[in-house]
Amino acid sequence: MQEYKLKRGHSPDIERIYEALEECFPSDISWEGEKLVTSYGVMKELSVWMNGKKLAVDTNSEAEGVSDEVILDTNKRFRDFLYKATGYTAKERVKNAKKAVSK
Repeated sequence: MQEYKLKRGHSPDIERIYEALEECFPSDISWEGEKLVTSYGVMKELSVWMNGKKLAVDTNSEAEGVSDEVILDTNKRFRDFLYKATGYTAKERVKNAKKAVSK
């Protein structure tokens, strides 16, 4: 499980997260309690929920026997989702993670 800080102006609203998930992954999204669950490409399961004011994401992937195009498409869609949900680019998310570890 990974937690991501939300940029100022990005509300910790699960409905907003649902819309970002729906926009990035053209697959069925189901509710399991407070979690949003879907699967796409190499991700057998992608679970997303709000943990306080942070976005919590849990992935379960299976890349064996899958083409490179599918892997690259899945990774791009996942990065796009994280950007829309958190407001931070991949570079900024790495910087935030490093800062959190050094505290």
